[in-house]
Amino acid sequence: MSDAPQEAPWLTIVGIGDSGLSSLTADARAIVEASRTLVVADRLDEVVAHLTGARVLLRWSDGYRETLDRILALRGTPVTVLATGDPMHFGIGATLRKHFSAGEMRVLPSPSAFSLAAARLGWPLQSVAQISLHGRPVESVNRHLLPGTRILALTSDASTVGSVAANLAGRGFGASILHVLEHMGGPRERLLRMSVDEFLADAPTIADFNTLAIDCAVDAPLLSPVPGLPDDAFRHDGQLTKREVRAATLSLLQPFPNALLWDVGAGCGSIAIEWMRAGMGTRAVAIENRAERLTMIRENAATFGVPDLVSVEGEAPDALAGLDLPDVVFIGGGITTDRLFEACWQALKPGGRLVANAVTIEGEARLAELRGLHGGELTRISVARAAPVGRYCGWKSLMPVTLWSVSKGREA
Repeated sequence: MSDAPQEAPWLTIVGIGDSGLSSLTADARAIVEASRTLVVADRLDEVVAHLTGARVLLRWSDGYRETLDRILALRGTPVTVLATGDPMHFGIGATLRKHFSAGEMRVLPSPSAFSLAAARLGWPLQSVAQISLHGRPVESVNRHLLPGTRILALTSDASTVGSVAANLAGRGFGASILHVLEHMGGPRERLLRMSVDEFLADAPTIADFNTLAIDCAVDAPLLSPVPGLPDDAFRHDGQLTKREVRAATLSLLQPFPNALLWDVGAGCGSIAIEWMRAGMGTRAVAIENRAERLTMIRENAATFGVPDLVSVEGEAPDALAGLDLPDVVFIGGGITTDRLFEACWQALKPGGRLVANAVTIEGEARLAELRGLHGGELTRISVARAAPVGRYCGWKSLMPVTLWSVSKGREA
């Protein structure tokens, strides 16, 4: 047991429901009433109007960075932040935790929008995808679009629902059912339920303060979260790690929670995209030196629901300078490039993994040389696909691919 002194919490974050102060426990309400410095969003003005006494009001609408700097300047003195629902579930509490230690913060949550929506719809929350589209591209929903999936999504305002509906219809999910839950827990609560196609046809008026629930129904090709998406699902110019090799490569990369991947020589971005689709907060940077391929990477990332994939234009190894250090590196092309492996290996965090693929004799020789220096495993994959041969069918072989995987010692 540690004898280190514990920090006293000075930053209190209170989650509040749509019914305002009446949604708070007695203790939480007492804290809000007694607060002399209160941080609020504009949508909580009505709550503030019911408070008595003088206090300093800080508003997020003045600018996130500016308001955060003012909170930082008050460090150690009591500050109360009013939030909606559960501040630690896609909320301001999770954001502030990046700047303050857990010991400095006291969080008093209300039921999250997800909990309230699940209760109203009768959806077991553990079986539902829970995402935020608040200030995020609506394409983020795409990675969750599978037959029978249920999705709960936070929104920015009413326009988010229309954008999501158009996106779903464009991907063959027009029969999916949308549940728009407005002002849950308050006197203006309303549930609107209709199919995506009906929503787009009727264009109903909905409230800005809403949570969107989606019951997925599909008449489109299945894009499974298991690595090995069909080659023709990607937009590419032929520079693509083929489906069978891609699945094997992802198994060697071994995605894990919050890990950052460098995809060096990314082509159309297929490896980085499937890495991020593994979920668990995985992140990726795709490095590619051709502008037209960078456009394809961004389009593919949006299509497959990972629009936050970072793409960097430039020639490695020079393009690697200044990037966050990776947990895992994939070199999909250019292993014979001078200094490329050395730059990636040096940047790779201790305990990290590196996987490199080669299709040329020279690239294969370089992998054999590196294996002699650093160890690891070499695998050669040959794939043949059935293709028409006149009136019959025969095997058409793809180019063999050599894969090298190696772990970097933790003492490095």
